[in-house]
Amino acid sequence: MQYTENLTGIKINVQAVDITVEESVKDTIRKSIGRLSRYYDKIEWVDVYLEDKKEKSTTPKQVSIRLGIPGNDPFASEYGDNFHALLTSVEEKLRRQLEKR
Repeated sequence: MQYTENLTGIKINVQAVDITVEESVKDTIRKSIGRLSRYYDKIEWVDVYLEDKKEKSTTPKQVSIRLGIPGNDPFASEYGDNFHALLTSVEEKLRRQLEKR
């Protein structure tokens, strides 16, 4: 599944490998991007990659996010069991990267 949307001028590209993204996960993505845009107001685009490898017994899910900003693009990734928790963790990693700028 792949979808694109605009959130307050930020283009959000979501790519989910062989899964359908629930509306609650999409909402968590929107909220995370909204919070990150408060830390750094020059975010132009966001690429979100969601993957669920059902054949893996431990940490089957992966969330990766790349922020399109002037200069080097911050990137964070996390493995686990719950997309909502992973999005929160990745958001925190990206927030720390943005604070260093």
